[in-house]
Amino acid sequence: MKNMEKELLCPVCQEMYKQPLVLPCTHNVCQACAREVLGQQGYVGHGGDPSSEPTSPASTPSTRSPRLSRRTLPKPDRLDRLLKSGFGTYPGRKRGALQPQVITFPCPACQGDVELGERGLAGLFRNLTLERVVERYRQSVSVGGAILCQLCKPPPLEATKGCTECRATFCNECFKLFHPWGTQKAQHEPTLPTLSFRPKGLMCPDHKEEVTHYCKTCQRLVCQLCRVRRTHSGHKITPVLSAYQALKDKLTKSLTYILGNQDTVQTQICELEETVRHTEVSGQQAKEEVSQLVRGLGAVLEEKRTSLLQAIEECQQERLARLSAQLQEHRSLLDGSGLVGYAQEVLKETDQPCFVQAAKQLHNRIARATEALQMFRPAASSSFRHCQLDVGREMKLLTELNFLRVPEAPVIDTQRTFAYDQIFLCWRLPPHSPPAWHYTVEFRRTDAPAQPGPARWQRREEVRGTSALLENPDTGSVYVLRVRGCNKAGYGEYSEDVHLHTPPAPVLHFFLDGRWGTSRERLAISKDQRAVRSVPGLPLLLAAERLLTGCHLSVDVVLGDVAVTQGRSYWACAVDPASYLVKVGVGLESKLQESFQGAPDVISPRYDPDSGHDSGAEDATVEALPPFAFLTVGMGKVLLGPAASAHAGLTGRDGPAAGCTVPLPPRLGICLDYERGRVSFLDAVSFRGLLECPLDCSGPVCPAFCFIGGGAVQLQEPVGTKPERKVTIGGFAKLD
Repeated sequence: MKNMEKELLCPVCQEMYKQPLVLPCTHNVCQACAREVLGQQGYVGHGGDPSSEPTSPASTPSTRSPRLSRRTLPKPDRLDRLLKSGFGTYPGRKRGALQPQVITFPCPACQGDVELGERGLAGLFRNLTLERVVERYRQSVSVGGAILCQLCKPPPLEATKGCTECRATFCNECFKLFHPWGTQKAQHEPTLPTLSFRPKGLMCPDHKEEVTHYCKTCQRLVCQLCRVRRTHSGHKITPVLSAYQALKDKLTKSLTYILGNQDTVQTQICELEETVRHTEVSGQQAKEEVSQLVRGLGAVLEEKRTSLLQAIEECQQERLARLSAQLQEHRSLLDGSGLVGYAQEVLKETDQPCFVQAAKQLHNRIARATEALQMFRPAASSSFRHCQLDVGREMKLLTELNFLRVPEAPVIDTQRTFAYDQIFLCWRLPPHSPPAWHYTVEFRRTDAPAQPGPARWQRREEVRGTSALLENPDTGSVYVLRVRGCNKAGYGEYSEDVHLHTPPAPVLHFFLDGRWGTSRERLAISKDQRAVRSVPGLPLLLAAERLLTGCHLSVDVVLGDVAVTQGRSYWACAVDPASYLVKVGVGLESKLQESFQGAPDVISPRYDPDSGHDSGAEDATVEALPPFAFLTVGMGKVLLGPAASAHAGLTGRDGPAAGCTVPLPPRLGICLDYERGRVSFLDAVSFRGLLECPLDCSGPVCPAFCFIGGGAVQLQEPVGTKPERKVTIGGFAKLD
């Protein structure tokens, strides 16, 4: 018990607990300290129920004299009724009209405000167990120490008796004085002197009855009357014995675990001590580094100060020299001195040749002096305004000089991050984040076979810039990625995880081939041959006039320059939402050429809009597979046939909806399984299935795009390097 004194100190007075109360936050505080704190908060009259906590003579000055102790006090139950009723009633006022005051107590342990209810401290339980532990601790650390009388004048005598009713210890004289004959106190039975007077058991603060049950909902001990009150209606209440046994078992189990792992505790203590020593050394090193840097700044400032002062000194000396020379010239113009005196003496010369010889040079000097006198201006300025320093920016930098912080968690740019043939991850730092020198990208498969231990991340270290390329991802998988920045201060927090679906099959790279199909003059293919736009022009307007006569619109077709003959392939494209009617799909190269090389104003019955896809099954037998399959897109919608509607879960009042539409996704994905003879149309963003069709794969199969009216299609760019124009798949190659 010698090392647990810290657990027995009140957080308010920092002394051992005296009559501790249990707060709703499960922390403890002395009853006297709690009253003092409530008094400082402005709560008066909520210090507890006097009937449940008898006041000792030692703490009440009015009971110093036996005469004053005989003074009758109001009964506590009457005071309680007066307080609850609002200090009486008067005509026109309803009883209990005032709202009950909810008392809050600032817990010094958890630094939070806890609600005590309207009864204040009177509604709290005493922690009798803690009192017993404190008493045993006092006895263990002060063996043989005498208990002093609490009523004696200083110096107090040794106590010989104690009184449970008065809750005080007395010497013989004080016991007789405070228990006079003929009074009710004379019937108090003396006990051995002690430092703590406790009731025999916990009493309910509301009903003054012994607690017998425990409310699990409120986590509070209750009595028999509390059980039947509306406050605990519907709560889970168990007997105290059950709660005692359950809590004791849990505490015993936890304590047994701690005692059984003392080696681990000791190891962690050693580790913490080593961390403390390392922290002290690191802190001292950090101080020295900061001091050295600040001294370096001071040295730079001192060197700069010296150079600036030297520049000012040189400028000052130059100006003083010029001004001194000008001053000497002007002093020589005074009467009888310098140049004027010399000129006066020369004028006295009578020898004409000699005068001319001497006055020639003198006249030039006198003329310059006269001009300088007439146009006087100091040779140098006395102002040094050009030497003023603007240190506002530097002062701001010095004021904002602070320790370097680690970068904040990056923000993943979901608009630019996607998975195709490779995974492209893009991110940015928050606006006010410290800069990052480099980044670490981590990724893993979520659908990988489970392995023992924590999930293992693959890592890309020291990534420069704000984007990364992850090559060769597994097809048909879900990857989770995250990134964090690093600078001299260390690594920052991870970004939020982003989940990316990889395509269900290897990505097929191809270009658009405008040599196949019809009406090439209405198809505008981009220079990189990855985008095509259909421009209807005048033929469409003429065809629109002939609609009433039964003529059909023309079909513009463009194929890919790659033929697939084996395996599984996937590609994606984006359809302009403003397109009138576009069909995206695949088909046998020979059949596509036969079907779409006819007259431009004749449309195949396969384009009957009663179907969401065009499989060609209408012209074939039931057993034959369709030579091509298309997904119909128009005006921002995807048209699904009855089978596709049922597959997508779209139903009407009479079963699967015929010709239902779904919103056009940003990108459409096409997955071709050559061996199985199946083609699937997907939402390339969420990889949600839209349509699955059979396909005749008896020959090379090509991607195809059909336009009726205006429309545009853009093939998704590969994440990595762009493929060459010559592409070979399954032993077949197409050349320009």
